[in-house]
Amino acid sequence: MTRILNLGVAQLGPIARDESRSSAVRRMIELMEQAHQQKVELIVFPELALTTFFPRWYLEDPDELEAFFETEMPNQATQPLFDAAARMGIGFYLGYAELCVENGQRHQFNTSILVDRSGIIIGKYRKIHLPGHSEHEPERPFQHLEKRYFETGNLGFPAFDAMDAKLGMCICNDRRWPETFRLLGLKGVEIVMVGYNTPVHYPPAPQMDHLQDFHNHLSLQAGAYQNGTWVAGAAKAGKEEGCDLIGGSCIVAPSGEIMVRCETLGDELISWSCNLDECREIQDNIFNFSIHREPQEYGALSEVTHKR
Repeated sequence: MTRILNLGVAQLGPIARDESRSSAVRRMIELMEQAHQQKVELIVFPELALTTFFPRWYLEDPDELEAFFETEMPNQATQPLFDAAARMGIGFYLGYAELCVENGQRHQFNTSILVDRSGIIIGKYRKIHLPGHSEHEPERPFQHLEKRYFETGNLGFPAFDAMDAKLGMCICNDRRWPETFRLLGLKGVEIVMVGYNTPVHYPPAPQMDHLQDFHNHLSLQAGAYQNGTWVAGAAKAGKEEGCDLIGGSCIVAPSGEIMVRCETLGDELISWSCNLDECREIQDNIFNFSIHREPQEYGALSEVTHKR
């Protein structure tokens, strides 16, 4: 029997610095209600979906910074999203800033979770490829301080069996690194979910600004094709606190084709009925890992120091 999963991507427009989490959650529930009307079973929200993209500011006040983090999930502000998901029978991916204590140590991660159709968290991923810089660079028009505010994720690239599919997660800059998709591909994932906040302007190399949308889709399409997986990319888009963010949220087939994409820079839902069996068309043929990979030749990929 053909396995079909109705997949949704919920792009969010700008979230203001003073916008409450409750407001952001209400917006997400509105998109989830649209998804329910379209019989969506799994919906993908963006990276850091509950707040504005705060790493654009150099924040010296610890309390001001901590206010952007979640210490538990769900919490009072996000419980309505979990309740709505359970009521409508829709699973979801959600990105947020996580503050936790593990083994007596405080940690800060850029995190995403996978929630099943009953509203229960069944998976977690913590962003591994942190972009940007760690010290204040006042010459920039805006900062990108993920390396200051977050630690490198410590959960690896797990895959989760849910909704009659094998699901994987990554976050924003992870999508640019082929290792992300390959590690998930080796686990046989059939859908990779990725939320992102990507500025139009990249201060270190502004000559690349006009390629931001192209590079976004290039990464998602290559990851899908080279690993035979569906990919769902959900953006935070539009002019947020004076910073332009790309949109281009989309659903990519295992063939690498974009099947549907957002056309605006605001709150927008797209959906697609994904035939999960199409993954085998790639995984059993041109990218049949068991037949064609030569891992004994890839040792340099795992070396700590690389020379160019």
